[in-house]
Amino acid sequence: MTRRGNGAGRYLGWLVLSVVALVLTAALAVTIGPADVSLTDVASSLGGHLGLPGLREVPPLTDSIVWQLRLPRVLTAAMVGAGLALCGAVMQSVTRNPLADPYLLGLSSGASLGAVCVVILGVGFALPAAAFLGALAALVATLSTARVGGTITPGRAVLSGLAIAQLGASGTSFVIFWAAKGDSYREILNWLLGSLAGSSWTTVAISAGALLVVGTGIVLSATRLDAFTFGDTAAASLGINVNRTRWALLGAVALLTGAMVSVSGSIGFVGLILPHLVRGLSGPGHRRLLPLAVVLGALFLVIADTVARTVFDPRELPVGIITAFIGVPVFIALIKSRKAAAWA
Repeated sequence: MTRRGNGAGRYLGWLVLSVVALVLTAALAVTIGPADVSLTDVASSLGGHLGLPGLREVPPLTDSIVWQLRLPRVLTAAMVGAGLALCGAVMQSVTRNPLADPYLLGLSSGASLGAVCVVILGVGFALPAAAFLGALAALVATLSTARVGGTITPGRAVLSGLAIAQLGASGTSFVIFWAAKGDSYREILNWLLGSLAGSSWTTVAISAGALLVVGTGIVLSATRLDAFTFGDTAAASLGINVNRTRWALLGAVALLTGAMVSVSGSIGFVGLILPHLVRGLSGPGHRRLLPLAVVLGALFLVIADTVARTVFDPRELPVGIITAFIGVPVFIALIKSRKAAAWA
C-alpha cells in the first residue's frame, strides 16, 4: 500500500474512532448527575419520544430528567464545540495566524454586551437574540473600522477586531458597574464565563441549525481553504477570487460563532487548541481537517461540560473555566511540540 493510502486509512480510523467516542461519551454524559439514570433509561426515553416500538416505559421523573434536562444540554454542548472548532480552523487558515480563534473579530465582546444589556433589563428570554445581534454588530464595526483608510486586509481586520473587542469589553464592564444588582451579577458572570446550564431543545435547534446550514457550506469550501495555505498569490493563480472568498468565509464564521455564542456564552480555547490538535492527526488538508475538527470539538466540549456540572456537585462551574484549565496546558504543550513548530 502506498504512503498516501496509509495516510488515508489512518485518517479514516481516527475519524471512525472519534465518532464512536463521541456517541458513547454523549450517552454516558446523560447518565451522569445527582439522579441515577442508566443507559437503558436513556435509550428507552429517547426511543419513546421518537416513537420506536418495543421499549420499556420509563418513570415520568426519569424521562423528564433525560429528555428535558440532560439530553438537550449534552446535544447543545456537542453542537457548540463542533461549531467553535470548525470556526477556529477556518480563522487560522484564512488569516494565516495560528493564534486566531472564532472571537478574533470582536464577536465575543459584541455578543457579551448584547447579552448583558438584556439581562440588566430583565428580559433574559431575549438573551440568544441579543447575543447574536451583538456579535453581528461587532463584525460590522470591525469591518467598517478596517475599511477606514483603504482596502481591508487580514492584518487590518485583526487589529480592528482587537480594538472593537476592547470597546465591547469596556461597554460590558460599564453596564455591569452601573446597573447590575442582586442575582443579575451571577447570571451575567455565568454567561461571560460560558455556561450551558440553560440549555433546552430551543438551544439545540439554534446550534444544530446553524451548524447544519453554515457549517456545511464551510466544509464544502475545504478546497478553497487549501489554496490559502500558500498565500493570496498562489490562491489567485488557481482561479480563486481571493477577497470574495476570504470575506465570504469570515462572514460565515461570524454567523456560526454568533449562533453558538448566543446559546452558550463565551467559551474560550475550543476554537484555538482543537484545530492544532486535529492537524496532528489529519494533516493540513482541509477536506480531512474540518470533519475531524467538528467531531473532536463536539467530544471535547461534552467532556468539559460534564466535568463542569459534576466535579463540584452540587455547585456547578461555568464550562469556560474548565476549557481554560484544560486548554492552557495543552496549548503550551503544542507550542513546544514539533507539530506546532510549522505554525511558528
